[in-house]
Amino acid sequence: MDISKENLIDAISQVTHPSINFSLTELGILQNLNVSGKTVKATFVFPFPEIPIADALISSVRVPLNSMGYSFEYDTRIMTDEEREKFLTLESQGWKG
Repeated sequence: MDISKENLIDAISQVTHPSINFSLTELGILQNLNVSGKTVKATFVFPFPEIPIADALISSVRVPLNSMGYSFEYDTRIMTDEEREKFLTLESQGWKG
């Protein structure tokens, strides 16, 4: 049974950050989700270059998609000052530490 594009995007949008009580989407890290056939495309937007858990965050989306038979394509960029400010505010509110 195929999952609808809307349900797939909704499920991906709920993937949470391992250290912050918010989803990657809410934090602004996961953007531009698009489903075309069996391919999902997205943009990962990181607050700073060289994020140590970048690969883990990408895998947290890629692995479940691959297990459902979807391929995953993504690009990355660094947050704008405004995006970073929002991220840092949410990080301080939701830090699990």
